[in-house]
Amino acid sequence: MAARCRLAARFHHIHGANIRLDASHTQATRVESFANGLCFSQEPLAPGQIFLVEIEEKELGWCGHLRVGLTAHDPQSLEVVPEYSLPDLVNMGNTWVFAITRNHNRVVVEGEEVAPQGRPWEPFLLIERVRIPRDTLVGRSRPSRYSHILDDLYKMNVLPATARRSRIGVLYAPQPDGTADMHIVINGEDMGPSARGLPTTRPLYAVIDVFASTKSVRVIPVDYGFPSLQTLCRLVIQKHIVHRLAIDGLDLPPLLKSFCQHE
Repeated sequence: MAARCRLAARFHHIHGANIRLDASHTQATRVESFANGLCFSQEPLAPGQIFLVEIEEKELGWCGHLRVGLTAHDPQSLEVVPEYSLPDLVNMGNTWVFAITRNHNRVVVEGEEVAPQGRPWEPFLLIERVRIPRDTLVGRSRPSRYSHILDDLYKMNVLPATARRSRIGVLYAPQPDGTADMHIVINGEDMGPSARGLPTTRPLYAVIDVFASTKSVRVIPVDYGFPSLQTLCRLVIQKHIVHRLAIDGLDLPPLLKSFCQHE
């Protein structure tokens, strides 16, 4: 699982015509227009594995936002990458895509109770039997005088889902009947089953459509094991400061300072 997670935490070399990937294949930027921004995970996802991206750059003047989902189509099997995930890729079948909006992303299934989300400071997000470290799932503001206020807003998921630095992920959770439910996670909060009945017998790739006002996204790797020493250090340091600008005055190695301020 760990090896596959590292491979999947990159974008596939097959992508839309207007997408440019950085050298590490972890950042995708749409360089023109508002469409032809389709991206895929480099590898199929494992059950319960989240493909997480952070919105890095927005572009004014377009209507619509990031679209996220799963597809059973191997990107290399596509003769032409579709212009849009919705409806083009979805119309090819075996594809499930969810359009992220500013405010209305939670899925409420009629006749079912909404599962309790847990408190935002709890260390893990639980989605059925899947347990994901919450810390990585939550976006963080750029270091500034108001970072401590903005970071709390990300943790409470009260900012628009489409805001810069928001983190949005997709995963599938296997069900007893042999199918799977697709879940979208926004800043550490599960939005519920946005699609059901997905086949678990076929490889499922993450779909990220860098659409319209979303211009650039970055893949965020998720560590499913115990937190690294670096992460534990960051959590302790951030707990004892008012805001992240104060980290500049601490007697710490430069790399650790940067990690504490930006990650």
